[in-house]
Amino acid sequence: MRCPKCTSIEDKVIDSRIARDGNTIRRRRECLECGHRFTTNESLVRDSLIVVKRDGRTEPFMRDKLVAAVRAACHKRPIDGEQIYMLVEDVIDAVEAGFESQVPTKAIGEQVMLRLRKLDQVAYVRFASVYKEFRDVGEFVDEITSLAPFPEGTTPKPKK
Repeated sequence: MRCPKCTSIEDKVIDSRIARDGNTIRRRRECLECGHRFTTNESLVRDSLIVVKRDGRTEPFMRDKLVAAVRAACHKRPIDGEQIYMLVEDVIDAVEAGFESQVPTKAIGEQVMLRLRKLDQVAYVRFASVYKEFRDVGEFVDEITSLAPFPEGTTPKPKK
């Protein structure tokens, strides 16, 4: 690893820790030339997934794109970066387990909504409103109504 201060490639690892998610290792390093200390993170290199869009087009899976979508849904909500990171990692694990190399956007969206629904209902509705492409306020209201707990002995009204 090249020292960010003097660019020497001679360093030693002085501390290694596994991150909470178990998928990343944090290493504290010290440059043997200038003594500067710096941190590196190692993470698992995943096989590349191909995302199949609704219209049939394909593109490489971009983790940053998924993180940005979840962050947007969680904007100004009491959800920290670690929770978003863990949610995205769980989604990636789930789609990798369920698909070989090509994964439909629908599967990714459903995995995100499943986790957001448990994490924060407002973030869930925000994400769902974009993902499900609500055409009118009625669809939006139906989705919100599906989140509300129903009093005992009553049932939700069926969707039309």
